[in-house]
Amino acid sequence: MMMIRPILLLLLSFFPFYSAEAGIVVLNALSHTYKVENGKVYQGKIAIENNGKQSQNVKLFLQDFSYQADGTLYYSPPHSNIKSNAGWIRMNTNLITLREKEKTEVYYEITIPDHVSEPGSYWSVIMVEPVEDLRPDESTQGINITSVIRYAIQIITDLHTEKARPDLKFEGIKIEKQNGRQWLNIAVANKGNLYCKPTVTIEIYNKGTGRKTGTFSGQAMGILPQTSKSFPIDIGKMPPSKYSAVLVAADDDDNAFALTTELEIKNE
Repeated sequence: MMMIRPILLLLLSFFPFYSAEAGIVVLNALSHTYKVENGKVYQGKIAIENNGKQSQNVKLFLQDFSYQADGTLYYSPPHSNIKSNAGWIRMNTNLITLREKEKTEVYYEITIPDHVSEPGSYWSVIMVEPVEDLRPDESTQGINITSVIRYAIQIITDLHTEKARPDLKFEGIKIEKQNGRQWLNIAVANKGNLYCKPTVTIEIYNKGTGRKTGTFSGQAMGILPQTSKSFPIDIGKMPPSKYSAVLVAADDDDNAFALTTELEIKNE
């Protein structure tokens, strides 16, 4: 399995990213989720635009994908993950050419097999990658290979969701200071078999007085089964002290997970 560390690729999994050099932009969501049934067929599309000043070739291909809270990403060939749905997905093309400022849509179809019985989430990613020409290097011998920015578009299929559930576990808290403010980076793992998109909230109490200091929340983020992710929460300029805290991770489907813990904010 190939391991890739750059945080940049993680960002591409959740947010559109603009490349001034390549000019390729994915216009719609970078995570597509379907509640599916055996034997049914589902359709989706990827909207792509070339913002560059010249024509651009773009290839599309499937990979398996997972991640961990330390920022590590894993991209691997289709079917290397036992919960891969890459074999269920067919695209109407694997290569397109976009003229300057041109937009297009690539369509895909998901065919759910009849024989899949294990409930839960199955997933893979469609990679959208500009194809750069190899150009001779005028200053040195050989050629230059230009780096490109890829998009990883998650295709998540949830099967028999009534029999599946996420199982979130809090794995650690790190306190970081930035520009005079304090951030909690809360590592959350999904030990269950169903994708979910929780929001993490922390209630903080002064350990000496028991008085509530504040309630803070971060941005909702999706977690695939058997992966983990770091949820950043801004807690402002909380005074140095020892605190007790209640952590809650909850999604829109009434899945909620809680933990009591202790915090110490030091005067550094």
